Amino acid sequence: MSANLPAAVLLGVLGLLIGSFLNVVVYRVPAGKSVVRPGSSCPVCEHPVRPRDNVPVVSWLMLRGRCRDCATPISARYPLVELGCGSLFFALTLRLGITPVLPALLFLAAIGLALALIDLDVCRLPFEISVPGLGVTALLLALAGLADGWSPVAVALLSSAAWFGLYWSLWYGTGGRGMGLGDVVLAPTLGLALGWLGWGPSLVGLLGGFGIGAVVGVTLMMIGRAGRRTQIPFGPSMLAGALVGVFAGSAIWGAYLGVMG
Repeated sequence: MSANLPAAVLLGVLGLLIGSFLNVVVYRVPAGKSVVRPGSSCPVCEHPVRPRDNVPVVSWLMLRGRCRDCATPISARYPLVELGCGSLFFALTLRLGITPVLPALLFLAAIGLALALIDLDVCRLPFEISVPGLGVTALLLALAGLADGWSPVAVALLSSAAWFGLYWSLWYGTGGRGMGLGDVVLAPTLGLALGWLGWGPSLVGLLGGFGIGAVVGVTLMMIGRAGRRTQIPFGPSMLAGALVGVFAGSAIWGAYLGVMG
């Protein structure tokens, strides 16, 4: 693992920069705005953000969390998203090393973070991200196959179909009340990527998402923050389960098979 540390640091810095862009995506995509134009500006005084004020985390600290021009507070979520993306890139690189599959997992981590935050904000997973996300993930995995061999393809495709089939069945069976269509559209992408790593990561990630979702739902009801009819975004739990699958799926699945055997 230590041999991957320099690469993990470099990719962690890249994650910070991408996290800065994700803040734009999270704000603009639900509003139907372009993520390219216009450039970032203060939503109150509308002054453009200067390049020196757009350095991930550092600029927020230097500005003490306020706009340079009008002193309006800047949410701490901005640097936290940057740190979150940087931490994911760092951790994934340590976990996987510089391998052909790494770009696909880094891409999925970035869009997954954006989707989770959007789901928390507006209770939906935008197709504008999840649909092209499937195509890009498939392309990156195809490049991994060209570089490292095609042995994972069969499991990845079966895994993708299993994830999609389960989520579609839950959505269709409840008439859309128990599962959002955005979750259904995202499912095959997660199944494809985790299946490339093996059945252990895929199945642990799949079941882990439902487990985390159940714990979150019960906890919110116990503390009075939700009732039986409250709409609770499932995307963050689904994506958190996928992370568990990536980082611990093989070990958990191996331990389960050992107990069962």
